[in-house]
Amino acid sequence: MAEPTIAKRRERRFILLTSDTAIEARLRGEVPQGWEMVVAQDLEEIGDWSDILLYRFMLLDLDATEGFDPVEVIRDLRTRHMLQIAVFCFGGDPGLRDEMRLNRADRFFERDEIAERLGSFLQQYGW
Repeated sequence: MAEPTIAKRRERRFILLTSDTAIEARLRGEVPQGWEMVVAQDLEEIGDWSDILLYRFMLLDLDATEGFDPVEVIRDLRTRHMLQIAVFCFGGDPGLRDEMRLNRADRFFERDEIAERLGSFLQQYGW
């Protein structure tokens, strides 16, 4: 378990949950120096609630077909961990997006739009 220090909280990091190496590479190309993108396929890879809390936001791939279920990820994050970090979803069909909304995901973007939006997220959460 990470010790939740002020220095650790000030680190500029975000989570990308995906099994798509192409989108991972595309997003990694948009991450400026001073930021860290941590890629995982399961919240357990990140750690427990105090570890997850140290990240500024999460990008969640709704088209992931292997490795994890996006609905279970958001349920786990919001109910078991009771964390309210921002979750920006990309991809997915309208039915899945509706289910994610019901489980308190924050925003939704098209798959080809997420790389363009990443810069604004980094600026917004760059405090």
